[in-house]
Amino acid sequence: MEQKLYLYSNKINIIMSTTDIKQELHKYIDTGDDKFVKMFYEMAKAYVEQLRKDKMIAEGEEDIKSGRLHSQGEVQKMIEDWTKE
Repeated sequence: MEQKLYLYSNKINIIMSTTDIKQELHKYIDTGDDKFVKMFYEMAKAYVEQLRKDKMIAEGEEDIKSGRLHSQGEVQKMIEDWTKE
């Protein structure tokens, strides 16, 4: 199902689908100057990186809840084994 985004501008409701927003973003990128494109890229990259970190945190929290833990000694042994390879 297509998501809708509601944008409010001067009390006029404009409904844009995700597809419409993507098309408009492409126009901004295609016509943007170097500074805009680089800033947009950095913003998108930071967003994706934050999603990755959020996923890792959620997975770690699930490991903790499920009891999948390692002692300090076990972790130290793992590190030692990695450095031998």
